Amino acid sequence: MTFVVTENCIKCKYTDCVEVCPVDCFYEGENMLVIHPDECIDCGVCVPECPAEAIFSDADPEATPHGLEANRTFADLWPNITGKKPPLPDADKENGRKGKEAELSPQPASEGVT
Repeated sequence: MTFVVTENCIKCKYTDCVEVCPVDCFYEGENMLVIHPDECIDCGVCVPECPAEAIFSDADPEATPHGLEANRTFADLWPNITGKKPPLPDADKENGRKGKEAELSPQPASEGVT
């Protein structure tokens, strides 16, 4: 088992979860974070830290059928993030909005930009 970041992270990208991860298994895209499933130790400390409530066990129905696959794919493409950064500018407005999956950017985070 592992944890996955789900669509509510899209256009929010809070990084409170990154700060508490003991194994630095988060990876940063332009508008979302993902967890590398081969690096996650299933400790769950990130779950209560996520203001968007976007992190679930891969066995949870909330993890969507493709959640694990998407996290694995993008973790192999995006840079590792190991510290807290400010969320995206409209994060509070975007938090909880349904139907953001199509808005996921496949681009990695730009260096020095959140």
